[in-house]
Amino acid sequence: MISNSKNNIRYSISFKQQIVQEVEQGASKESVRKKYGIRGGETINQWLRKFGKHHLINQTIRVETMDEKDRVKALEKEVQQLKMALADAFLAQRSLETVIDEANKLYGTDLKKKFAEIPSPDSKKSSR
Repeated sequence: MISNSKNNIRYSISFKQQIVQEVEQGASKESVRKKYGIRGGETINQWLRKFGKHHLINQTIRVETMDEKDRVKALEKEVQQLKMALADAFLAQRSLETVIDEANKLYGTDLKKKFAEIPSPDSKKSSR
């Protein structure tokens, strides 16, 4: 019988703290990992979260005042209102196109073509 047993390596807390201390003092995570033969790529990050000072973990901290929060909310509300106005404009345009199409069917004309024509320069009367 062949068994596929995985060797689990357990590290002591003092060893983990030593690794975290070396990384916090400036050693790269990859060099420390290779130096001590630590296999997992995420292992050192987990130790940093648990034992470290959390300054080496990528974090995004956003500080904003109440005025900035109010401004952001106002801008979001304005964007929502503009989206609604744009949707209304598209709806109005579509309904007008439908009315024109129905009028064309009813009267047998092409209103778009008639109103879109540009008068030729010769058709203009000259005032002398």
